[in-house]
Amino acid sequence: MNLVTPDFGLLFWMVLSFSILLIILKKFAWKPILKMLQDREDDIAKSLEAADRAKAQMEKLNAENEEILKQARAEREAILREAKTLKDEIISKAQIEAKAEADKIIAAAKSEIASEKEAAMAELSSKVADLSVQIAEKILRKELDSDTKQDSYVKSLVSDISLN
Repeated sequence: MNLVTPDFGLLFWMVLSFSILLIILKKFAWKPILKMLQDREDDIAKSLEAADRAKAQMEKLNAENEEILKQARAEREAILREAKTLKDEIISKAQIEAKAEADKIIAAAKSEIASEKEAAMAELSSKVADLSVQIAEKILRKELDSDTKQDSYVKSLVSDISLN
């Protein structure tokens, strides 16, 4: 039962060795351990501050990115509107030019048709006149076979001319 109840000598040496151990730890180990813990606490605090700064910068960058995206979208819309306006203007100009060209071609065709018509009419009247002269000549030849008929016809023509 000596083991369960410690003896005074054992108790004395245990207290003495524990006290020496505490003094040695306090002198050599306690300050470095506390300094190491304080350094670790400072590092953790600095890391948390750095994380907060990084988070704030990320939020700022995200806000800037959103703003840049909005500007890019607005710019894209403006470019698309400008392109559509330009396309409409080009189409309008092309239609106006095509209409003007078509009107010019139609006017030239009408003018050509009119001149062709006049030429055809002149040719037709010339041919009709030639044919009339030929027919009249054939008729007169047939009717005026003899000299007496010719003389009487000439006299009638002369009398008609003097009357007019």
